[in-house]
Amino acid sequence: MGLVILYRFVKTEFPLLQLFKKYKSVIRFILIFLGSYFIFSILYNGYLEFFQSQKYYPDFFTHLVAVQSEIIIESLGYSSKILPHQQELSMKLFINNVFLARVVEGCNAVSVIILFTSFVLSFFAKIKTTFLFILAGTVIIYVMNILRIAILAIGIYKYPQHSEFLHSIVFPLIIYGTVFLLWIIWVRIFSKISAL
Repeated sequence: MGLVILYRFVKTEFPLLQLFKKYKSVIRFILIFLGSYFIFSILYNGYLEFFQSQKYYPDFFTHLVAVQSEIIIESLGYSSKILPHQQELSMKLFINNVFLARVVEGCNAVSVIILFTSFVLSFFAKIKTTFLFILAGTVIIYVMNILRIAILAIGIYKYPQHSEFLHSIVFPLIIYGTVFLLWIIWVRIFSKISAL
């Protein structure tokens, strides 16, 4: 009898508790997304703070992206080179000895991969499926990022009058469009796994 009274009291006096129960999956998604994004961002910022390198200037990932973008540009028939920027933490990207762009930390796609991973973890499925999708998605995002840097640099070289449009619209559209498509695929996979 006492438990019934307590239950009725909680049910009528704490409607917020009922809302939490009703929207448990939404709250779970938000907490996992924000929590994982926060943790990964702190780890990445710690990496940026403590692992700056003169050999791989300004940091390993940004340097690697710049080098691989240079290789892609070269493979498309253009003379390309990268040089460390003397005034800021970035790499200068040249095509045919024309300085076109700076490859900065924001160009290395790590922040985008953190966003992607946090979303996928929020719809966590089986461990193996989730891990493999995160791994495959990370590779796809990374490759698309290098291709977009090469496309942007060549586009600015060939059409300098459209550099603002290429950098502000096309550049983000490629990477965030890729992430969005991967999220849609993951939600479809997740919904099929959840239905089993």
